[in-house]
Amino acid sequence: MTTGGSPAVIPTLRYADANAAIEWLGKAFGFTPTMVIPGDGDTVAHAELVYANGMVMLGSTTDGTDGRLPYEQGPSAVYLVVDDVPAAWDAARQSGAEVVEPLAEKEYGGQGFTVLDPERNVWSVGSYSPATS
Repeated sequence: MTTGGSPAVIPTLRYADANAAIEWLGKAFGFTPTMVIPGDGDTVAHAELVYANGMVMLGSTTDGTDGRLPYEQGPSAVYLVVDDVPAAWDAARQSGAEVVEPLAEKEYGGQGFTVLDPERNVWSVGSYSPATS
């Protein structure tokens, strides 16, 4: 199976305040929204945010009456590979991320840290890039 260069695995997250999450992910990690479909009121029906060759999709929580799958927000866990871990560490802390594990050298290679976003999803960030072949 081939994906034509697109990510083959895309984390999907729900947030009570998806608009705030989109803004926070941009400030904290440099995600860029490429699609944001508004929902009812101040909600987000669907959003796609890219970072390098990866992506996350997210939306507002729902009870299912809008036709979307009803499930609550987090906690979820995502690992993000970055080139400049100290810069990502600074940006995450400046965005108000709650630190779970501070920036450190990792025994499996590279540097990394783990923080919580404002809705308590776990974001582990590091320079280690697992082999995929």
